Amino acid sequence: MQTQDRFTDRQLSDEQSREIAETIREELARRRMSRQALAEQAKLSLSTLEKVLGGRRPFTLATTVRLEQALGVSLRKNAAVVTPPAASDVAPDSLGSYAHRAVTWLEDVYITLRPSFGDKDAIFAYRTEIVWEPKVSSLVFREGERTDAAYEHTGEVAVPHQSGFIYLVIIKHGQHRVITVSRPTVAGEMYGIISTLRAGPGSQLTPIAAPIAYVPLSNVPQPSLGRIGPDDANHALYRSHLRRTVDESFALFLPG
Repeated sequence: MQTQDRFTDRQLSDEQSREIAETIREELARRRMSRQALAEQAKLSLSTLEKVLGGRRPFTLATTVRLEQALGVSLRKNAAVVTPPAASDVAPDSLGSYAHRAVTWLEDVYITLRPSFGDKDAIFAYRTEIVWEPKVSSLVFREGERTDAAYEHTGEVAVPHQSGFIYLVIIKHGQHRVITVSRPTVAGEMYGIISTLRAGPGSQLTPIAAPIAYVPLSNVPQPSLGRIGPDDANHALYRSHLRRTVDESFALFLPG
């Protein structure tokens, strides 16, 4: 045990520490994530994180591994030092090859918000749960409490390291629906774009894209679900979340 403690407490070189600090700062900027949030996810004190990022203290192997698990990325060129998780605890390569322990911060119940496709003044709100599913070895999402229950979906969650975005994907009988959202903000919210089909008269379907927001259920004291009109108490709050998607450039909609 003492030998293992000495190994995990081993200090990395100054050059390695500088490279790791630079990578962490880039990840924080790309994800719009605060140092406080990273410290909490890595189970480190904010003081320790500030010191290693500022070069006032070298990284240890133990600290680096905690930060790698929190961010879901390798911070060292010599990644072979990290003990890989069990195969059953790693998502397929097609979903990003992420380990369960690296994405536990995504597991939650969210209120999903998007514009109503049938009423320009209304917002469509429903419940989405993101959980780890051992049977498929990946995160999955499950929609519920939709007024159009026939369109409730369950799909896979892709978390690739390269882009810094999260993809909620449904593939059913060759038909695709893709939701692309940012990594969670400090408050746990995710913003992005849904690309799907709008149902019209009869069997008519039309491709459509719209802003979408995932807000942790715990962030809304008295949530409203269904088709939310301007007279609903949560309408202004929900509208502000959808506007944030574009106003803060989480997603862009280009003019034709």
